[in-house]
Amino acid sequence: MYNSKIIGLGKYVPDNIVTNDDLSKIMDTNDEWITERTGIKERRWVKEGDGDTTATMGVKAAKVAIERAGIDKDDIDFIIFATLSPDMYFPGPGVQVQHALDIKTVGALDVRNQCSGFVYAISVADNFIKTGMYKNVLVIGSELHSHGLDKTTRGRGVSVIFGDGAGAAVLTREEDTSKGILSTHLHSQGEHAEELVVKAPGMGTRWVTDIIEDNDKEDESYFPYMNGQFVFKNAVVRFSEVIMEGLMKNNLKKEDIDMLIPHQANLRIAQFIQKKFQLSDDQVFNNIMRYGNTTAASIPIALTEAWEEGKIKEGDNVVLAAFGSGFTWGSVIMKW
Repeated sequence: MYNSKIIGLGKYVPDNIVTNDDLSKIMDTNDEWITERTGIKERRWVKEGDGDTTATMGVKAAKVAIERAGIDKDDIDFIIFATLSPDMYFPGPGVQVQHALDIKTVGALDVRNQCSGFVYAISVADNFIKTGMYKNVLVIGSELHSHGLDKTTRGRGVSVIFGDGAGAAVLTREEDTSKGILSTHLHSQGEHAEELVVKAPGMGTRWVTDIIEDNDKEDESYFPYMNGQFVFKNAVVRFSEVIMEGLMKNNLKKEDIDMLIPHQANLRIAQFIQKKFQLSDDQVFNNIMRYGNTTAASIPIALTEAWEEGKIKEGDNVVLAAFGSGFTWGSVIMKW
């Protein structure tokens, strides 16, 4: 039995910066309104025609992570790609990464758990490595939200929140079971599935043929819907629960946390959790102010930046936690 550990991290975000003031020119909103409710000042949105897609951004982040891991691309034994915004309805982007990186014909798995997607993907990779099935697993979280948002006043409650980007991690085998990923914890509550949802196209509601036939410009079923207050209230509870679950599993206390990387859903959620756990600013990493909510990409982007800035050191207790659509939520506890 092994542990797994992260040996390489990488990120990629588009060059195009969209500020709150930029959004105020295309919808009825303003910087003060967005900042007060979300903490977001700007986000990155892909410009049409620049070549960035969910898959290509994932590839760019993966190349950095593989190089930093100090391994060859053909040392990768398995690929896991988390996203809610694939380039194609099917197949998923995992196989696109395998092809683009010219990796031998290893397996590629796609994870559709939205905001908690990267945590779920890390858990899958960790268990593959723990059992000895694979040695090196590439995990990617990537999202291209901007092409699917309602960028009018009607959609402002959701569209101002989301950004584009990708992050990646290479996990490998660790024989010292006191190091690396110590435990992962996953949960779901499907009764609230429609509180944060994109309903169409979907076989159970409205499929492509229905959308084409109706040709209804007022149809909002293929735009994201979010019951913001309900999501917020559930998020702060589940974040707290799943972090404590991980700490207790490993006989750790909240003061043992050296770095908490929360999913970057809303700065107010992260601040609530920070206050509840009595953590200092040096113990929590947030970058939602610059990138918005990049869903499955938010934790790997933040984890990469925290590591690049020297905020994570060998021996640190690092906690990853996420909550999102599904509802699904989870945490990862690791010794760096």
